[in-house]
Amino acid sequence: MDETRKIPRHGNTENEAKTIILAVYQALKKKGYNPISQMVGYILSGDPTYITSHDGARALIRKIERDELLEELVQSYVDKK
Repeated sequence: MDETRKIPRHGNTENEAKTIILAVYQALKKKGYNPISQMVGYILSGDPTYITSHDGARALIRKIERDELLEELVQSYVDKK
């Protein structure tokens, strides 16, 4: 167990993940929630009730795996540095 594990990169879901993150963010904001806190709650727990169903956001975010969402967020953060 001394070797670093590699996580395979998902297919070209980068644009889809980004689109979903932005759409869900806007839906949460529109409903008066703190989008960052709600999305973190969803990513950590997998509980879709952290995401509003307004504008289809809950169905939308469930179309992509949580690890893919997290991957997109980390990639976006690193790209800005």
